[in-house]
Amino acid sequence: MHKATTVEKKAEQRSDVAHIAAIGISVLIQIAWIWSLFWSLQAKYVWVNMAVSLFALVLVLFIYGRHQNAAIKMPWIILILLFPVLGVFFYLMVGWNPSVKKMKKRFEAIDGKLRPYLPANGAELDALRTQDRRAGNIAAYLSGTVGCPVYADTDVVYYDDAAKGFAAQLEAIRGAKRFVFMEYHAIEDGESFRPLKELLMQKAAEGVDVRLFYDEIGSAGFINRDFVKQMEAGGVQCRVFNPLVPILNLFMNNRDHRKITVVDGIVGFTGGYNLADEYFNLTHPYGHWKDTGIRLEGAAVRTLTVLFLEMWNAIRGTDLDDTDFSRFFPDAHAKGESDGFIQPYADNPMDGQATGEDVYMHVLNYAADYAYFVTPYLIITDEMKKAFALAAQRGVDVRLITPGIPDKKMIYRMTRSYYAGLAMTGVRIYEYTPGFCHCKQCVADDRIATCGTINLDYRSLYHHFENGAVLYAQAAVRDMKADFDALFPQCREVTEQYRTGRNTVLRIRQCLLRLIAPLL
Repeated sequence: MHKATTVEKKAEQRSDVAHIAAIGISVLIQIAWIWSLFWSLQAKYVWVNMAVSLFALVLVLFIYGRHQNAAIKMPWIILILLFPVLGVFFYLMVGWNPSVKKMKKRFEAIDGKLRPYLPANGAELDALRTQDRRAGNIAAYLSGTVGCPVYADTDVVYYDDAAKGFAAQLEAIRGAKRFVFMEYHAIEDGESFRPLKELLMQKAAEGVDVRLFYDEIGSAGFINRDFVKQMEAGGVQCRVFNPLVPILNLFMNNRDHRKITVVDGIVGFTGGYNLADEYFNLTHPYGHWKDTGIRLEGAAVRTLTVLFLEMWNAIRGTDLDDTDFSRFFPDAHAKGESDGFIQPYADNPMDGQATGEDVYMHVLNYAADYAYFVTPYLIITDEMKKAFALAAQRGVDVRLITPGIPDKKMIYRMTRSYYAGLAMTGVRIYEYTPGFCHCKQCVADDRIATCGTINLDYRSLYHHFENGAVLYAQAAVRDMKADFDALFPQCREVTEQYRTGRNTVLRIRQCLLRLIAPLL
């Protein structure tokens, strides 16, 4: 019976993939039709071709003048100058996104209602600045720029394995009395999710407000179209981020990559792992999967609650949204004498602020002794590369861990294309040989660390909705450092291999890959 059910479920999931593929084909047909119309007009009328050339020049000047990273602007400028018709067409289709403005207004309206539930925490910021001025400056940046306060009254537990974090989540949800909020990029209706699925339905039957929010693209192939019906039949409210439609919609490029669980506004979880079998090593498509996460208990959970409610209430104007937010913000305190500070934060592609990238560069600038990073993808801007280089050149022990077994071969090649430039400035590069390291975190000087969802690539840093947390002088920082110390012996160091240079053909190929990387 179980085998038959599994076969049926796989067939349904394949059907869901086919459904998404059909939508993709529909959108491509629309793009092809617009392109053919565009091309026929400029071929038929000379003035159209001249107008396009003039518009291309104006567009290049517009792109050049935008407050945007140069590495993102350059590929568009080159494409438009070399192929005006093709470049203008694709920029209007992909690079320019007017639909974001409408979505931005909706988010701002929800934020206006939610932000008052976050404390000012001026005393905590002053206390951190007194203890560590440089760390306090990082906290002030996040507090002032993106409105995310720093907290002292919060316990933090670090999990060096996704399965440990997931077990802790199940335990916390079992004790839920009022609500359970879960937001994930990818959910697989498989073996790992089964106990959670049953537990969520059980809590919903007990009267707990249970909500599940996921990204349709991230979960493609993992769940079928009946998943929401099954969950809602069990009392679990579901919403899908930015669902695909068979009509050209440029906001489809922006995805929800966050990973958040909130229980009763008292306990929260975040980290790198999604809710799918491979993240917990129940399947091994890319060798051993290395992922991490953190558990928060206390005041800082307020920020995670705000981030979830923001996405839940803003994604579609037709949804029935919350009107009373106060019930989601109880007074929460650390169980014991909490040490240090923590600052959960968000990053979104609509605010014009590359918060995730800025935090990573702040950590590199903070470091005096060492700065260790681990990321599944390494596709960085010149500014980020410079921050790594400057830290290494002033004598900081800077190390980067990337996967030894890739999940996406083209992205893996792009990742390796950045090794030489970093290695030649003194950054040490490691590849995780047991498999794929999906964790996204860094630690510096036993004093500061980050853990969250933000990869060192353009999609995470500029296109996705992300979240993370900065830890200041927490015991969990030392736990993260210990995990890095345990990781290095499992890696092969490739620094010397890339420091000595590459052959000309390889360099040309890698330069081309890096040129198109910001457009992917």
